[in-house]
Amino acid sequence: MAATKAAAFLGSQQCLPAKTGIAVPLSKGQLIRVINTHGKQVVDTWAFDSQDPTSHLSMEHTRASLLKISIGIGDTLVTNSRTPILTLVADTSPGVHDSLIAACDSHRYAQLGVKEYHVNCVDNLHEALKALGTSIRSVPSPLNLFMNVPVAGDGSLSFAEPVCEAGQSCTLRAETDLILVMSACPQDVTPVNGGACADIHFTVT
Repeated sequence: MAATKAAAFLGSQQCLPAKTGIAVPLSKGQLIRVINTHGKQVVDTWAFDSQDPTSHLSMEHTRASLLKISIGIGDTLVTNSRTPILTLVADTSPGVHDSLIAACDSHRYAQLGVKEYHVNCVDNLHEALKALGTSIRSVPSPLNLFMNVPVAGDGSLSFAEPVCEAGQSCTLRAETDLILVMSACPQDVTPVNGGACADIHFTVT
């Protein structure tokens, strides 16, 4: 099933609608280009080993490996077993991405004063994996593509509007067979997505 779904993504540009998630199987060496179609849209991104989802992209292990809190072209991101899983091979955006902030969930929106259910990246992740017949027990922190979280000199953080513009993109290479999950972040309470949520597009080659 995963192989069939992987073939369906190859070549043609795909749309990920605003506030939704998708799981994309990638074979080792394949590239996925994530396009910020309208600009200002954050994409929460996870990667799981196709054979063992307990082995996954780990931002804390990646920070230890790279010795920095941001990623740049040529950087290889690693798993919780410290093995390579993704490499950033191209980036036409200003290169502002976040590796610190956890994915939004129902608890986060409750803290922000939202009374009713609010779609969120954690639920998008679970639903996307379920569509491939996969599940996980705990949610790793994502790579938040295009997310702008400035770090002040005193170490404090803030949420700012993304600096990415419409049509800019970044391209990741799979370093093993994996399942890449993306959520077009539905955060519309803070400035994270520039005050609105939008579709993004992607291509697999």
